[in-house]
Amino acid sequence: MSNANMPPAPPNGPGSPQDVPPPRGTFPIDPATLPDPIRKEIEAPDPVAIDTSSKELEDGVNRCPKCGSTEVRQKPGSDLLVCLYCRNEWHSARVEEEFGLGEGIDQLRGTVIASGARDIAADAAAMMTFKCSGCGAEVTVNTANAMTARCHWCRHVLGVNEQIPNGAVPDAVLPFHIKKDDAIARIRQFVDKRRLFALKEFKEQFTPENVVGVYLPYMIVDANVGADVAGKGEVKTREYTKGSGDDKKTYYDADVYRVQRHVDFTVDDLPLESSVERGNLDTRVNTNNIINTILPFDTKNAVKWNASYLAGFTSEKRDRNVEALRPHLEDQLLSIARSQVEASVSRYDRGVRWEQEALDVHGTRWVSMYLPVWLYSFHQPGSNGGMLHYIAVNGRTGETMGSVPVQQWKLLATALTVGTFLEGIALWIVGHSS
Repeated sequence: MSNANMPPAPPNGPGSPQDVPPPRGTFPIDPATLPDPIRKEIEAPDPVAIDTSSKELEDGVNRCPKCGSTEVRQKPGSDLLVCLYCRNEWHSARVEEEFGLGEGIDQLRGTVIASGARDIAADAAAMMTFKCSGCGAEVTVNTANAMTARCHWCRHVLGVNEQIPNGAVPDAVLPFHIKKDDAIARIRQFVDKRRLFALKEFKEQFTPENVVGVYLPYMIVDANVGADVAGKGEVKTREYTKGSGDDKKTYYDADVYRVQRHVDFTVDDLPLESSVERGNLDTRVNTNNIINTILPFDTKNAVKWNASYLAGFTSEKRDRNVEALRPHLEDQLLSIARSQVEASVSRYDRGVRWEQEALDVHGTRWVSMYLPVWLYSFHQPGSNGGMLHYIAVNGRTGETMGSVPVQQWKLLATALTVGTFLEGIALWIVGHSS
């Protein structure tokens, strides 16, 4: 049946919904009429990605630029890579210089994310398969616990360098400088100073040679920030006492002022743990907080990602995205803001109590990075799964800190002995002064 004689559909009728105007008062909405949190979210620019991928490494083969061998390793104690076949040495490009990450922090607007810091795909698998360029065999790498593998036919070494969306490949890596023997010596020295009170089982099982070199995942953040704080400051005007003996009390008079401060500042290379497990600082079950005490790292010297740096070391995958880390970042920025205004309130000798705080993050830049740590662990049995103790050594500076399980009765006995000794000295002084 022909449609030639059928009348045309009305312009606003069925089949032409694009011609139907939206109901009055619904769309479009003027963002200026919305409350601040919603308006800022709508007007904020979309995240901008910085492509930090290494195109020359995406086939999984790390080759010596001189002879083509895949027997490539980090030269111990340096940032250099060395070919184990021809002994050629070369330096990977520093990621900050390669991508201009040290520039323009005061001009940051919105959220800028490097490609290795993008959101992790919910369905991303840990297993990756490469076709060996040497013989064509397929080699599988489980990125949950390794980043390199050797072809079982031709012995080519393949590494995971492609920035797959599972958090395994960061933008940069800060290579180890502290060697294992040095880390062992530092851990042994740390424990020896605390051996007197250490748990018997710990001393019996202490084997510092079991220390493990591990690359831990961090987000390194640059930020352009403004902050406002307001509260009450007090200036002491008089100090006096009332009563006598045990009822004697000291009183203060003070002038109270309303204090307000505004500060604009930038933050360069702020490290945030991007692992859920390492970010768990529950001191009842672990001593993850120890790792924070060996900061800072010289992140300015981090190099472009290359899986060859991970040969002989373990690593943990990033499993937290930018948005999940943003509340932690804002807490850190507020702490920095308070310290920034501290010098300007020194006249309030009774201190300032900040009661209101507001943060305006103009822009941020996020880079995913592996940082080197030597870790020694000891599990102390107990209720609720016991306690996991760590001794950590900064893989760049050698800074060492840890937790050694102690025998409580020894501490108590020592405290009582010292207390009795001090009480005896006090009585002796009183007796000889009267």
